[in-house]
Amino acid sequence: MKEAAHGLFYAPVKTRFGLAPASDEALMRAFLGGDAFVFTGPPYWNALGLGSTAMFAVTLVYNRRRSGEFRLCGRRFLLRRVRFPKRPSAEWYVVDLLEHHDMAGVALQELRSGLVSALRRGRLHRELLRDTAREFGTKSTLAVIEESLSEVSAAG
Repeated sequence: MKEAAHGLFYAPVKTRFGLAPASDEALMRAFLGGDAFVFTGPPYWNALGLGSTAMFAVTLVYNRRRSGEFRLCGRRFLLRRVRFPKRPSAEWYVVDLLEHHDMAGVALQELRSGLVSALRRGRLHRELLRDTAREFGTKSTLAVIEESLSEVSAAG
């Protein structure tokens, strides 16, 4: 047994390269007592191809139980208590990125341009994007998405 944090232990798995640390998912599952959570942030935002190239020294985790920065197994996790879907889609990550564009260090106009391109190429489901923005986004995020959808519809 190894200690991941005060009062939180894990059993490392032995590999031919030595002891393997617990996965981020296993750590969060134990730390949050099995409550739902979702990983988000730069690795997910950058994969959308909308213009974000951010990097964080912490892993961003949304959950319903805790907020704050925590160190588990020497890794840093930034937990936020916010609403999130049970199974996040690419469209939800788009809304999340638009909501946190300042954290990602990218201008909203640049993201909007990338969003229009992605929509034109058919990489995102338009109605799901609109519905997700209505449920999880602010009015300003919904406005950016509606403008992008209108631009794509007008051109196509």
